[in-house]
Amino acid sequence: MPIYEYHCNKCSNDFEELVFSRNPEIECPRCQSRDVGRLLSVVSFSTGAGQFSSSAGSSCGSCSASSCAGCGSSHGTS
Repeated sequence: MPIYEYHCNKCSNDFEELVFSRNPEIECPRCQSRDVGRLLSVVSFSTGAGQFSSSAGSSCGSCSASSCAGCGSSHGTS
């Protein structure tokens, strides 16, 4: 069962939803609107050496477990 990311077109809330069926009726948890769209998600994973890779690619290629030395991004370490 995948988790999808959605954006509410009414209140601009971004949220995640665990989807149990092929044609779910998703509504925004903030305003209960059904005018939502699924977002394109980015997947990242550890390469095993403390480095992270992303399906979106990296502009600098030097990301580590806690930060990106090249672009300055801070990554969560959960």
